Amino acid sequence: MLSEGLSQGAMPKLERPGPLRERVYEALLELITTRALVPGQHLIESDLAGHLGVSRQPVREALQRLNTDGWVDLRPAQGAFVHEPTEEEADQLLTVRTLLEAEAARLAAANAGAAGVADLEKLCAEGERAVADVDEDGDVDEGVDAAVAANAAFHAKVMELAGNAVLAELAAQVGRRARWCYTPVAGQRGKQSWTEHRELIAAIADHDEARATAVMREHTEHTRRTYRERERDQEGERG
Repeated sequence: MLSEGLSQGAMPKLERPGPLRERVYEALLELITTRALVPGQHLIESDLAGHLGVSRQPVREALQRLNTDGWVDLRPAQGAFVHEPTEEEADQLLTVRTLLEAEAARLAAANAGAAGVADLEKLCAEGERAVADVDEDGDVDEGVDAAVAANAAFHAKVMELAGNAVLAELAAQVGRRARWCYTPVAGQRGKQSWTEHRELIAAIADHDEARATAVMREHTEHTRRTYRERERDQEGERG
């Protein structure tokens, strides 16, 4: 049952008025990307509808859209399940993220002023505080959510400072899926991730485009390698 898989308060409240099916979609997508609904979890329409306080129709429509978008698998005679990304899917996703983020870092180094660098410093400090509360296992510590959110905010700010609207749009599409992959390794990446963020800020502040590109590329590749190693370790345990 859904109620057994979510902690108290995990289910987002739907705001009204507004297109209900859109809000149900966004609520479920948020639960999936934060892994409150875990890969492989069975999604029961009536259960979801009850928790969200809506009828089953908008839930059904949201699940169909989530299936189209690759977040949910609809299996004949079985129902809906949170999609379980393959190692290849995750690897391709994080590779694309590296390309987008590295270019954003280069542009940020070229364009950012003192105010933008100060904003990055503030976000980095918030992230460092958040990650201090994360246990290395990264599975049950409530600090993981704050650390993941802080990481997303930092990368979003770099993208904003890049000043390229098309790049930002593409990155936003990839960003939610990248967050899905980052959440289970946030504990492992821990303080090292924010040390790398500090190095990036220094490169941006110095307007060193080549250095900013290299730091961001290595930073995102480090996350990709960590995720891949975690998945292979878990596969070995299951085998």
